Amino acid sequence: MEGRLALELASTIRHDGSGGVADDLTTVQGTTRWIREQAGLLDGVVPAGFEADEELRRRVTGVRRAVRALFARAVSPAPASPADARALMPVEEALAHLNAAAALESVAPQLDWPPGGTPTVRLRPGEGDAAVRLVAALARAAIEFLTGPDREQLRACTAPRCVRYFVKGHGRQEWCRPSCGNRARAARHYRSRHTVTDGGPGS
Repeated sequence: MEGRLALELASTIRHDGSGGVADDLTTVQGTTRWIREQAGLLDGVVPAGFEADEELRRRVTGVRRAVRALFARAVSPAPASPADARALMPVEEALAHLNAAAALESVAPQLDWPPGGTPTVRLRPGEGDAAVRLVAALARAAIEFLTGPDREQLRACTAPRCVRYFVKGHGRQEWCRPSCGNRARAARHYRSRHTVTDGGPGS
């Protein structure tokens, strides 16, 4: 299970392209679509053709709320994503929620040692309800992310209107994607021109 699944979950809150914020998990249909899109990261946690219901949607968004609160803590003292900066779950509540979700399903270590290869271990979930497996897997992915090296490189994108978190790939990266960088530079240029026009510095 890759810790980046936590980043994908957090990114279900995103800029809608029109100056607002979109939530991919607002509906059961959207939640089902997102779960199916994560099949590669979920590695068989849910069966093909899996359908979410309203209860699962609420549980997934609960994990997401905890994840985004802890992401905000991880990027501090830099600003959190503006999407929910004023309504973050308290950190202690977020920790308790994430740990409880991760504990919903028992897992057992499984040794894999291919001929001529190196032994590795992976956690194998127990047999159980697919919805429970999913919620627990999302929580464990968040724990893996927040205790791994990517946490130190986590940033909230500073581009105008962007609400995404991203993992910084190189030393000078400020934005989650090139389009955000273009928008940020355009906004800076606009502000500098209007400062001059309005009689500010340089006029």
